[in-house]
Parts: sequence; C-alpha cells; structure tokens
Amino acid sequence: MDEIATAAGTSKSIVYRYFEDKTGLQIAVAELVISDISAALDAAVTGAETPRAGLRAMIEVYLEMVEHSPNVYFFVTRPVGEDASGEVGHFIEAITRLVAAPFARVLAGAAGTETDAPLTTAQADVVAAWAAGAVGFVRGVGEWWLTGEGPLTRAELADQTTQWLWTGPVSASLRDQQSPRQRKDAHSKETT
Repeated sequence: MDEIATAAGTSKSIVYRYFEDKTGLQIAVAELVISDISAALDAAVTGAETPRAGLRAMIEVYLEMVEHSPNVYFFVTRPVGEDASGEVGHFIEAITRLVAAPFARVLAGAAGTETDAPLTTAQADVVAAWAAGAVGFVRGVGEWWLTGEGPLTRAELADQTTQWLWTGPVSASLRDQQSPRQRKDAHSKETT
C-alpha cells in the first residue's frame, strides 16, 4: 500500500480511506477493467461480419488490453494474498461470461433458432465450457506473449489464436448442428 500511495502521489492513510486493503483496491480496479473490456468486446463482436471474425476481434481486444496496460492486467489477475484468490477469480469469471454471450448467439443461430431465444441446458453447458476454455487459452497465450517469449505481433498472435480456437470446439459445435450442405458451404467460407 505504501508503494501504491507513493505512485498515486498521496499518503497511505488517504488510500486506506477508500480501500480497506490491497485486495479491496484490486477488486475496484478489476471492476473498472471489466467495465472497459465489456464495452470493447461487445463492440468488437457486434461489428464483425462473421462469427469467426467476431472471435478474432475479441481476441485482439483482449491482447490489446494486456499489451497497453500489462501492470494493470497482472494486478487484477494475480492474487495479492492467500485470501484474495477468490476475489481475483471474479475477474476471470466476468471475462468468461462476456466471451460466452456472443458464442451463445452464434450457437443459437447455427441451430436455426432466434439468436435471442434461450439455449437448451445442453447448449448452455457447451457455451460455458467453451468460454472458460477459450478465456484460459487466450489468457495463457497472452501472458506468454507479454513475457517476450515470441516475436509475434499482436495481430499475428490474434490470427493464430483464432485459428486454434475456431478449428477446434467452435467449428465442431457449429458443424454438428448443420446439414451436410451447410457444412460444405461453411467450409468453403472458412478457407477463403
């Protein structure tokens, strides 16, 4: 808290006036980041012409956030103490819900239902599992990239990560719900 107060140009007592401890500060910062990324992810997926382009746009937004503010990113995703790990999970859970929402619309649309129609329990389970896995995967890839381990640009990494995620469970889920003709047409679009 001393370091935080010094960096903010204030006293530790002023910081404690607003936040009981570092965990409280971490939660407040995480809520602000979630608000910002929520709007950015929604804009990215809404502006995309295809579901795959939406996935890529969301990955790019996430990577841009971690690249632009790596210290803030690590602050909200790393426990500050043993008692804080549950609170940090709140940040990851919120991001997972943000990612699941557009995938749910894609899955509903692929099933031939209205995109606002509720998913079946089985579909909702698939969406939740995929979103958790995708967030974990993108988080892992993004943190690896932040360490400078690879020479990839953000755009190259977003393209590659999209390819990995799209050709895996997303593509499989969509294919399972399509007729053979729809699968052939979709494959043609994916390769162009």
